[in-house]
Amino acid sequence: MKSLFICKVRYEKTMENGMNKKVTEPYIVDALSFTEAEARIIEEMKPFITGEFTVSDISRAHISELVPSPDGNDDRWYKCKVMFVTLDEKSGAEKRTATYMYVQAATSDIAMKRLHEQMKETMADYVLVSVSETPIMDVFLYVPSNE
Repeated sequence: MKSLFICKVRYEKTMENGMNKKVTEPYIVDALSFTEAEARIIEEMKPFITGEFTVSDISRAHISELVPSPDGNDDRWYKCKVMFVTLDEKSGAEKRTATYMYVQAATSDIAMKRLHEQMKETMADYVLVSVSETPIMDVFLYVPSNE
């Protein structure tokens, strides 16, 4: 079963003023294991980074769904906390289950709109609890090769 991992890459970046600065940037990688996540992030980052870089941290991402954007201007990822509301048949009590969805958008308002559009497909009752911008730089999903 595939999982999503947050991989942090540390490298020396040339800033706008021409100075070099060590930065650590997080990326989301779709992989089967920690080992595969490390190999995939190294392969994905090689074309973009000149010089040395290290994978400083890999952790499992607790994300139920990614909602990518078709718009090329949407360059940020927003973490949306969604509570699914269900009713207990026996007691009639309301039960809420938290889940996290990452939505790609230019602003938090667009992220909320895109999330609500995505949720139109489901019949479950839900409440959008929070939307916050993440430091995620990019998402690398698995694409099978045509071999």
